[in-house]
Amino acid sequence: MYDETFLRHAIALSARAMTLPGTEPFGAVVVREGRIVGTGLNRSRLHSDPTSHGETEAIRDACRRLGTVDLRGCALYSSCEPCPMCVAAMGIAGISVLYYAADMDQAGAALGDLPEAARFPVDVARLVQDCGSDVTQRQMPAHQHLAAEAAEVLTGWASMARDRARTGG
Repeated sequence: MYDETFLRHAIALSARAMTLPGTEPFGAVVVREGRIVGTGLNRSRLHSDPTSHGETEAIRDACRRLGTVDLRGCALYSSCEPCPMCVAAMGIAGISVLYYAADMDQAGAALGDLPEAARFPVDVARLVQDCGSDVTQRQMPAHQHLAAEAAEVLTGWASMARDRARTGG
């Protein structure tokens, strides 16, 4: 259930980017059972990590605090509509619902004309298109090699995981 308090908290986190070097104005919180269990602020430049978006940082924080990778039942509140990478991370983590403030058009209007020295340019429309496409149809060339070897590792790991699950170990 939506709670304005949590969205205001995400926006307040994003506002911290005005005073923290290496950050950008994207904040997020993960909420479970009415309490914040994870917070995040975009620290991509600070960490030299293009995946350090507010949403992914909030998910990482929540998972560490809760000792799990399963965030089913959690809500994510974000100061801005999440990019495709963050949406994928939410899906992988099991986030149940997203609430956001500014949309992509508002973000584009505010940040679109920044010089590259101020903000690394990201073509969000292309990302949206690529993320919904089969790997062979994406704009970035992708080439598969050593599939059998990699599949063998996956199969071996899955077998061990099934055994651990059966024995409770």
